[in-house]
Amino acid sequence: MSTSFDVVIVGGGLVGAALALALDKQGRRVALVEGQVARFDSLQQGWDARVYAISPANRRFIESLGVWPEMARIGTIAGMDVRGDQGGRIAFSAADAGAEALAWIAENRWLLAALWQQLQTASGVELLEGVRPTCLRHSPKSAELQLEDGRVLQTRLLVGADGANSWVRQQSGISAEVKPYGQSGVVANFATEQPHGDIARQWFLGDGILAWLPLPGNRISIVWSTPQPEPLLALPAERFAAVVAEAGGQALGKLEVLTPAAAFPLRLLTPQHVIAERVALVGDAAHTVHPLAGQGVNLGFQDAARLAAIIAEGKDPGEWLALRRYERGRKEAVRTMQLTCDTLFGLFHAKELPGIAWLRNTGLNLTNRLPLLKRQLARHAVGF
Repeated sequence: MSTSFDVVIVGGGLVGAALALALDKQGRRVALVEGQVARFDSLQQGWDARVYAISPANRRFIESLGVWPEMARIGTIAGMDVRGDQGGRIAFSAADAGAEALAWIAENRWLLAALWQQLQTASGVELLEGVRPTCLRHSPKSAELQLEDGRVLQTRLLVGADGANSWVRQQSGISAEVKPYGQSGVVANFATEQPHGDIARQWFLGDGILAWLPLPGNRISIVWSTPQPEPLLALPAERFAAVVAEAGGQALGKLEVLTPAAAFPLRLLTPQHVIAERVALVGDAAHTVHPLAGQGVNLGFQDAARLAAIIAEGKDPGEWLALRRYERGRKEAVRTMQLTCDTLFGLFHAKELPGIAWLRNTGLNLTNRLPLLKRQLARHAVGF
């Protein structure tokens, strides 16, 4: 049995769900294929250690879809305080960019729940949960997706929003360069003894990068990029909290673990292309970046916004020239962010070069003394 759609999206995470809603607003007929069954009945149970820093531009995009979690679960980044490994420092605020905030911290499951709850009322979106694709065929005229339950979906555009290990990317024959960083990101949430003041704090530690992100109240979420995650994961909760507090110079006093630590490997993913005949990639399927700038999901949301805008301009969502415009339109922003994060990672992990530590810390201090440059950094951070 075959069913036809304007667009089929594989992957119902944040980016895939947002794209489905954006296309529904255009009156497109969309199928959203998600291998897991969406369940949000445990939202009230604690805090999610997976959080994202949502830029003002992407908050506007999400709100345009009729979605935004309740503010009681949202943290605000009003300023940033970044420390080098040998005395370097730069601090800037949303006020430097004339903005309300640099970003908002949203928990993965709450933001995803808000998107999926909106999808339940999207008349043009068919949700196919708990089923996985088994075969993809695509040609200049159409794409066909076969599911494990035997259903066949015909579409004019197949979108891969299925993560860094994208099945769609592999089945489409799109090659990707993968650069492992040799590190993992350790995430956890903590209650803090002292107020964080809506300040995101980051330390370049020489062998790793530690970020503290403000949650509502006296709470923070951390991402610790480290080459040796196992010792941190093995620590008892009280000792783990003490180690994190010490690594951050006791900036917020004593910490108390709210969620157990978890870790994920870090790598740079650069596909040769993000399109093929009747196929487009978005989000982590199209690119990954080091989390030191917190821009991974922001790039993904902008992929969705850009692709939806291009589709809105024509009748055929998978027309080749339209897909080429999407690829060209996203290439500069993605590559710039990848290059920036990759360069910073290399700069703060290059121990063998004489004078490099002095140079990177002096650069932070010098930038901190230049108001115009700081203002430009702040404006870049909020997406201006």
